Amino acid sequence: MGSGFTVIFDCLLLLMLFGICRGGTVGVCYGRNADDLPTPDKVVQLIQLHKVKNVRIYDSNIQILKAFANTGIELMIGISNLDLLPFAQFQSNADTWLKNSILPYYPATKITYITVGAEVTEAPNNVSALVVPAMQNIFTALRKAGLHRKIKVSSTHSLGVLSRSFPPSAGAFNSSHAFFLKPMLEFLAEHQSPFMVDIYPYYAYRDSSNNVSLDYTLFESSSEVIDPNTGLLYTNMFDAQIDAIYFALMALNFRTIKIMVTETGWPSKGSPKETAATPDNAQTYNTNLIRHVINDTGTPAKPGEEIDVFIFSLFNENRKPGLESERNWGLFFPDQTSVYNIDFTGRGSLDTATNSNITSSNGTWCIASPNASEDDIRKGLDWACSSGNVDCSAIQPSQPCFEPDSLASHASYAFNSYYQQNGATDIACSFGGAGVRTNKNPSYDNCLYMTLGSNKTATSNATASPLKTPSSVEKVSIWIPGCILMAFLPFL
Repeated sequence: MGSGFTVIFDCLLLLMLFGICRGGTVGVCYGRNADDLPTPDKVVQLIQLHKVKNVRIYDSNIQILKAFANTGIELMIGISNLDLLPFAQFQSNADTWLKNSILPYYPATKITYITVGAEVTEAPNNVSALVVPAMQNIFTALRKAGLHRKIKVSSTHSLGVLSRSFPPSAGAFNSSHAFFLKPMLEFLAEHQSPFMVDIYPYYAYRDSSNNVSLDYTLFESSSEVIDPNTGLLYTNMFDAQIDAIYFALMALNFRTIKIMVTETGWPSKGSPKETAATPDNAQTYNTNLIRHVINDTGTPAKPGEEIDVFIFSLFNENRKPGLESERNWGLFFPDQTSVYNIDFTGRGSLDTATNSNITSSNGTWCIASPNASEDDIRKGLDWACSSGNVDCSAIQPSQPCFEPDSLASHASYAFNSYYQQNGATDIACSFGGAGVRTNKNPSYDNCLYMTLGSNKTATSNATASPLKTPSSVEKVSIWIPGCILMAFLPFL
């Protein structure tokens, strides 16, 4: 028994060391087609607060690349459809772009993917033929710089790239796209790059609500859809759409290409006919999606296989054209307040009666967790007193809550103020794991902690600027991915 455990432990260490099985990740798309968005530095603070480790942007904006430097956040950058021609025409254009736009910021900014074109089959101007030559030139430029194994090159697609997606086992690519899809798939297979696809169950429900169940699109279905060809059982549309792509790839004998979901999400507001575009549905979809991915649930055709997903989008984007829903996919408003509560750890609980995070009543407070690291507490405090819009004057010198002059005490006051001002929800007290709820009133002497529905806080006899604390390095966490545990279950 002892020697068997030693072998398993050694294998686990080796697997984690070499990254054979790292687990699925959840990132966020940082679109900027909006007015009054926060500065990139503020955006990075918001992303760090929510422990997001993967971000997609749609260009290679220098200010954004600088803002993400030394954060450890993995960044996917893009080349737009409008820029495909020069990259496809001349290798020198790709070389120059890499030299001027990427190399000065790498590796401080952790760029891991470059998307060459976006949903080209949906583009009004036919640029499909330019995609693969541009990808090849970008790859060659990376190889010259010795980065072709560290930065992967691919292109994103809509589900419209398929001619058939139901049942999943009948998934097939549209033959009209074969002229560029086949060489692209060959490129992806050769260079071990993922097939990137944007998946939106929302649209399937909106456009065919008579045939598609809302619960099925929200990961909430209690019934199963059976694929008649394989007998596989599907409880949600996301898995069915992913497997349709898997089967389409297998039909062309591309069995080693991984799938990455570069956009998915749900709008929180829509036009009068878009009745499913609500904050509750958006929260339900994204919360269930995060759990699905982090738990490495996989799909019926690929059980236990990790998949990387990017939620669209970080902010509501008021300049986007189209129906009302197009401007309301954001997790946050431009002022950085939440459109609805979302927990990127996958641990948030849902109230089945309201589809919202369980809220506290009067009589609960939020304080700094004694189990949190000093770095995490400091980061949460800095965010609460700046982007979180908490009035932190009471914890300045000579003010009622300055003493005791400790990080935990100051953070507890700021955490609780944010918690009470934002509905006293579980998520409002998370602070990336640095906050914890308590039933004991933390108030003392003249330092009065706010309660839900009350504006009563510590009185201040002077106006002070919000408390600022030094930035800190995020705590590194290590976990055992579910697929490793599955691999060794027979030995346990």
